[in-house]
Amino acid sequence: MSHEWTFQKKVVGGFVVMVCVAVVTALVAIYALRAVITSKDAVLSIHANGLIDAAKLDAAIDEQVAGFRAYVVSPEERFLKQWDQGRNQSLLLLDEFSRRTLTDDGNRLVAEIRKSQQQLAELQERAIRMRNTKAGLEGATQIMLHDAIPIRERLGQQTQNYVELNQRLLEEAKQRSTADATSAMRLVIALACFAVLFATVTAFFLSRALTRQVGSAVQHVQSSSAELQSTANQQATGARETASAMSEVTTTMGELLVTTRQISESAQRVAHMAQETASAAHSGDEMVAKMQEAIGEIRQQVDEIVSHMLDLGRKSQQIGGILDIINELAEQTNILSINATIEAAGAGEAGKRFAVVGDEIRKLADRVSGSTKEIRGLVEEIRGAVNTTVLATEGGSKAVDVGLRHFEDVNKSFKQITSLVGTTTEAAQEIELGTKQQTTAVEQVNSAIAGAAQAARETETSTSQTLQTATQLAHLSHDLSQIVRAHAAAA
Repeated sequence: MSHEWTFQKKVVGGFVVMVCVAVVTALVAIYALRAVITSKDAVLSIHANGLIDAAKLDAAIDEQVAGFRAYVVSPEERFLKQWDQGRNQSLLLLDEFSRRTLTDDGNRLVAEIRKSQQQLAELQERAIRMRNTKAGLEGATQIMLHDAIPIRERLGQQTQNYVELNQRLLEEAKQRSTADATSAMRLVIALACFAVLFATVTAFFLSRALTRQVGSAVQHVQSSSAELQSTANQQATGARETASAMSEVTTTMGELLVTTRQISESAQRVAHMAQETASAAHSGDEMVAKMQEAIGEIRQQVDEIVSHMLDLGRKSQQIGGILDIINELAEQTNILSINATIEAAGAGEAGKRFAVVGDEIRKLADRVSGSTKEIRGLVEEIRGAVNTTVLATEGGSKAVDVGLRHFEDVNKSFKQITSLVGTTTEAAQEIELGTKQQTTAVEQVNSAIAGAAQAARETETSTSQTLQTATQLAHLSHDLSQIVRAHAAAA
């Protein structure tokens, strides 16, 4: 059976079993996690939410009682709405209690709370009706003090009992959830230990099988590498002698070709430099012309800026006139507010609200007056900035004129440089043509010799690589053989 199973099949089989164990462990972990999550959700959705709803119920009853007391003291519609809203909210929460409560004690407490809530609502409703009759405040107060308050206290105690019951159930659910999580953790740890043990045993048997198979292959590799190393040594000796002879001839031709190329490259650089100089001079000429046009446009823009600044100065003066009108209106408004305050003081109690309005108008007039002063200061700063800008732009215009005259001188110099560079370019091109013809002839001779030298070098390189590979293969097979023997001896 061991001869039928190859090493690859054994590794795949062990891997499949390990995957199965890992899948089982993952499924158990997922099941345990779901159980813990389900227990946690039950704790949160039933008991924890029951505590929250109990707090909401207590707040709704407080709102109901507060609205009722306020209505008894002052029978206004908004207090009656507050009472009705608190009563409806408490009824809705009691219905929610009935749906969520699953124990007999809980249902009993919910029934008691509902009964007390109904009694409290009926007493409050009767007191509200009495407050609207001739009995008035005194009768409603008697019902509130002697009947409603005891029921409210009993209702609070019942709500507290319900809270204590949910707290006890919550603690019990937490303990059950912890116990489930502990059991699941133990099961997962047991599966993990089994997987580690199985992996250890599988690795041991696979290692023994690999040692036997690799030992046989290493012996064949050692014999083949020795034969290959001997053949490569013979080929490397012959190729080295051929490459040495061709290398001497190639060196001589290479020196001649290098000298010829240096002359050709020097001539080419001179020609290229002359052409680049001519192109740069022509480009500089065009750039100077463009700069003259740009400076002319800058001068036009400077003139437009001066015009806009002067217009801004005129508009700031107009703003100053408008501020004078606003300031005058603020002073008139202030006088009117003072008169309104005086009239309100004379009117007595009926003129208090009018006095408040007059005072607010006076404050507004003071703020407007202060704002106009700030705006006037800003306008004065704008005027000063406009004058400074106008002076600066005039100086810039004069500098632009000087720059135009300098650019004209530079343009003349570029034209002279272009003329001289043209003559230099023609001479450099003639030298370049002669050196190219000489370089072509030398390259043809060197190409033939380089082909033979390259073939010799490639042969030498190939044999050297073959020898190196054979040597490495021999060392590798020797090292592998020692590893296999050491492993077999340890086993």
